[in-house]
Order: sequence, then C-alpha cells, then structure tokens
Amino acid sequence: MPGLSRPGIRATTWPLVRAQIRWALRQLKRSPHAVVSFSFDDVLGMWDSSVRTVLYGTDDWVAGGELMGLDPGWLLGEESRALRQAQHVFAVTPELVRRWTGLGAPAQFLPNGVHTDAYSAVDSAEIPAVVSGLEGPVAGLVGRITARIDISLLEAVADTGMSLLMVGPRDPAWEPERWSSLVARPRVVHVDEVPFPELPGYYRKIDVGLTPYLDSSFNRASFPLKTLEYLAAGRPVVSTDLPASRWLASEAAGMVRIAAPGEFAAAAAQAASTERTAAAVASRQEFAAEHSWRRRSDAFAEAIGLVERGATVPAENSVGGER
Repeated sequence: MPGLSRPGIRATTWPLVRAQIRWALRQLKRSPHAVVSFSFDDVLGMWDSSVRTVLYGTDDWVAGGELMGLDPGWLLGEESRALRQAQHVFAVTPELVRRWTGLGAPAQFLPNGVHTDAYSAVDSAEIPAVVSGLEGPVAGLVGRITARIDISLLEAVADTGMSLLMVGPRDPAWEPERWSSLVARPRVVHVDEVPFPELPGYYRKIDVGLTPYLDSSFNRASFPLKTLEYLAAGRPVVSTDLPASRWLASEAAGMVRIAAPGEFAAAAAQAASTERTAAAVASRQEFAAEHSWRRRSDAFAEAIGLVERGATVPAENSVGGER
C-alpha cells in the first residue's frame, strides 16, 4: 500500500502481505519449503513449523538507515524481531556475520555471486558507438553511482591521464558540482543505465574495474557485486579496503588489488597496464566461476537442509540474482 512504512500503516502492512502470499500459494496449490527474506520486512512470522524461515542479510540495513531515510532506532527493533523469527541466518560479509552472531543469532557467511554466463563472451561483444572512440587504457566503474562512492578517487584516476568510463544511474543529489566538473573532462564518459544484455560491450572497453567505495559502516558490511562482475568479464580489479574485497583478494591471487585512497589511482593505472592475454582473462573468469550464483544456491540449499550435502540443486529450482 502507499506509505507502507509509515508508523500508522506498517502495523497492518505485513499481516496483509503474508495473507496475500498464503492466498497466492493456495491458488497455486503449493506449499513452501522455505520463506526467505532479504530485508526486515515482516514476512517470516506466522508460518508453521514445517516451513524453514531464512533471513539473508545483503547489507547492514541498520547502518544504512540514514541513506534510506529510516529511523535507526526503529530499524534496530526490526532487526531484533527478524533475527528472532529466522531459523537460519545468512550474511554476505564477514562484518555482518560478526554483528549478527554477536546479537545472539549465529549467522553463516554466504557471499554474493555472479552470473558468469552473461560475461563469458565479453571480448567478442560489440563495443557501443558512444564509447568506441575512448582511448585506452580505460578504467571502468559499472553500477549505481551514489553517495557510497568516493568521488575523489574517480578524480584521482582521471588525473593520471587514463580514460574513465562510468556506466550506471547516478543519484542527481550526489556531488553535483564535482560531478559536472568530472564528466566535462575530455577522457571521461558517463553512460546512464543500460539494459543488462548490453553490458558486455562496455566491459570489453574496460582494462581495469574500479570499486571505489567510501569507508563507512554501511559499505564495510556490503559485498559489491561489481567486483565479481569485473572478474567474470576477465578484468583485474582495484578496490578500496572493504572486508568483502579483502576476502576476495585473499582468494584471488593478485586479481583484486586493495588500495588505500592515496594509492588508488596509481594501483588502477598499474592494473590497467597489465597485458590482456587470453590466459589472464581465462584465469579471472575461472575464478569468478567458482563464485557463481549456481554455486551459491547449492551452498544455500544444503545449509538449510533442502538437499543432502554434496547434492546439486536442479537448474529449474536454483536461485540467482543480478546487480
């Protein structure tokens, strides 16, 4: 309903949502094996004991309360309720695992994954005309451009003389003056949101992928999808020091470079100069394949007891996701 999060309305919102879900299941003559919530929305209560209830934390929603315009105190209460209702708790980062385990809800680490098939043919994709003339080397940022991004790092990368390609919707309220100055530079190009199937052409133009997040409590508990997507496209990555990126870097044998703000631009320039050999591209893509959404769905199904250990979820029942 409109205004579903307002104090006077939200008390009835989620009972109505749960009733609608039950109605839909009755129409389909289906019973759920599990109910999975990716937020604090109250959809986990009121199920019988045969239904597994799962809370999957894709972000630290309490830390992100200010970004979402929500009261942190209210979010703390919603967090406590959701953790009590969930039989299984998962989190995408070690940071969030520690936070929720410390609150008495032992959480399991289940990182984000990547849709590897979508990037398998990046180097044969057609380069869009809008970026075809961009001189290399090219540093790329793909994804939403919001206050989570450190614009000073983008400016520093452009200062090196590299080309900077940014693809994704931008929050118009974020750094309007500095943004206008940045995109006015001759080797800086911003392309607004593009259909997902067209992204490989933009990735083909990129020599190094950037994950230039600010150091904030919300970002530290996040797992940027873009980092794995760059690797799936066969590109090296330079990231600020996020726990999730650090974890990937420890697994990825030099494919992900962690850089302090003062070293970020130089690290990007160095990574972009790496020869784009077929072997290097294949190595990054093979690593990304180990972190596919299919692998994540198998681990998830096993962890909540939907399949036996070591079994594979049938393709038609597997879960997945995009950015």
